Amino acid sequence: MNGLHAVVTGGGSGIGAAIAAALHGAGAHVTLMGRDEARIRAQLASLPGAFATTVDVASADSVRAAFEAVALLSPVDILVNNAGAVESQPFTRTSQAVWQRTLDVNLTGAFLCTQQVLPGMVERGFGRIVNVASTAALKGYAYVAAYCAAKHGVLGMTRALALEVAQKGVTVNAVCPGYTETAIVEDAIAKIASKTGRSAQAARAELAAANPQRRLIQPDEVAQAVLWLCRRDSAAITGQAIAVAGGEVM
Repeated sequence: MNGLHAVVTGGGSGIGAAIAAALHGAGAHVTLMGRDEARIRAQLASLPGAFATTVDVASADSVRAAFEAVALLSPVDILVNNAGAVESQPFTRTSQAVWQRTLDVNLTGAFLCTQQVLPGMVERGFGRIVNVASTAALKGYAYVAAYCAAKHGVLGMTRALALEVAQKGVTVNAVCPGYTETAIVEDAIAKIASKTGRSAQAARAELAAANPQRRLIQPDEVAQAVLWLCRRDSAAITGQAIAVAGGEVM
């Protein structure tokens, strides 16, 4: 990874923070992007030499400004589209606003960020794009139709773009984590507990039961998959959806 510049969106916590740490540890120059400035800047303490900038990936203007600032440092060689959000509601109670917001953050955000870096990658003949897509890109989950639709869209975009740039030195892949030990899952556990009256421990066990290993995925396990896909010698791996889910999807 020495000499490569990696941008990680949603890099302030959870999977994004773990990915940034893994890339930094492998020698990459790392830029963290996220909406919460305090959160992403807090991560810099453990990443000497890293850079951070705020961005709203759902806003074309915000994305353009963020990547223009990053371009002043050095060209972007690696992009990890990790920023995401989920809201759980029955389908018939999902408003159009929630639907659009979910698509904007999870799908349009990846599209906008990728458009900013792809031309330079193609021009230089090298690039690694990894989209964090979730097992919700590979199967359905009740009560998160908007999220599943968005993540299925991310995977479709991944596959289409991988073919488009297959001879340009750029690879495009997706990693698809199952339920992972992050703030998003903690929120899901709290909601299950409050709505069902079960304990947080029972709610956590319910989510873990979806994994044949009967556990939640750890952020660093996802980060190691991303790191592998970003390596210079992973050039033959493109258009793939790598499930990091203990066998939940196969």
